[in-house]
Amino acid sequence: MASDKLISIEVAYAVPEEQIILEVDIESTDTVEAAIQKSGILERFEEIDLTKNKVGIFGKLTKLDKTLNERDRIEIYRPLIADPKEVRKKRAAEGKRMSKGGGDVEPSS
Repeated sequence: MASDKLISIEVAYAVPEEQIILEVDIESTDTVEAAIQKSGILERFEEIDLTKNKVGIFGKLTKLDKTLNERDRIEIYRPLIADPKEVRKKRAAEGKRMSKGGGDVEPSS
């Protein structure tokens, strides 16, 4: 049986102090889960648990059994530490508003 065609993909993960993007050559029939396994990222970041962490391809959630295309980037997501909606509510209650760059702007008088 002929071997499957190899394709090149990326696996990305970030923690507050580091972002890593690994380029991996996989078989064209490999799944997201297989590509993550082959990347070695699970050994580097032991906190990643594929039964809990969500994954996506270019920012769109996907399942672990999805097959990949050439140049896809798999992203492994961490749980949010703060709910963005709650943060906005708290800022509104304090009378602050957000600047366009994301920093706090004091209310104008």
